[in-house]
Amino acid sequence: MGGGLQRIEKQHAQGKLTARERLNLLLDEGSFVELDKFVVHRCTDFGMDKQKIYGDGVVTGYGTIDGRLVYVFSQDFTVFGGSLSSMHAKKICKIMDLAAKTGAPVIGLNDSGGARIQEGVESLGGYADIFLRNTLFSGVVPQISVIMGPTAGGAVYSPAVTDFTIMVKNTSFMFITGPDVIEAVTGEKITKEELGGAEAHTTKTQVAHFAAENDEDALMLVRELLQFIPQNNMEEPPFVPTDDPINRNEESIYDLIPSDPNKP
Repeated sequence: MGGGLQRIEKQHAQGKLTARERLNLLLDEGSFVELDKFVVHRCTDFGMDKQKIYGDGVVTGYGTIDGRLVYVFSQDFTVFGGSLSSMHAKKICKIMDLAAKTGAPVIGLNDSGGARIQEGVESLGGYADIFLRNTLFSGVVPQISVIMGPTAGGAVYSPAVTDFTIMVKNTSFMFITGPDVIEAVTGEKITKEELGGAEAHTTKTQVAHFAAENDEDALMLVRELLQFIPQNNMEEPPFVPTDDPINRNEESIYDLIPSDPNKP
């Protein structure tokens, strides 16, 4: 139940699915194997010793998509706002290491408020461990990020360096610091959508590659995307026979890239 029924209902009221509902939609039915479900944080400061929830805000494991092995993590916003603790980070790093060892894609369902402030530098250290793996495994196994909530602060660096980033319109955001901080520092007033919404990142910054209508649409996009990419750098992409003639001319290709090198 993550952070409890009340928080789950609030998640649903915002048009968002829970961490486990997302995994059930993304993966083949009955294929998910969860890892480290009983992990809890180790923080004792600021009353955190009295707030321990199994899983510590992220569901991790592996399963299949159309029969292909994938490793996944799904952040649970109902638990501490999906914030990243040192144990939360260790769970993510574990499935990333397993994905690299077995040659399988990594899919991250991101829904996080950023670093768990009660843990201070330990939380930030956890981000460093994740970023290191993002770069080491780049070009080795596919890394796909789905932004499904108000992902802010340290939580946006990792998705920005993965191979594919999918955002959900109106409910997902990517920014280093939010509108309130920007207004306090620079005096500029800007909305979440203008600063880091799906439209901003798919039409202006190009940080994200796809904008989905809702959570379900985003997860179906991941399933479709995997049909075009290989399991790892040692394999070919999936091959599907086609009746399209091999020698067919497609004249429109000549107009895709402008002849003027200064034109984007």
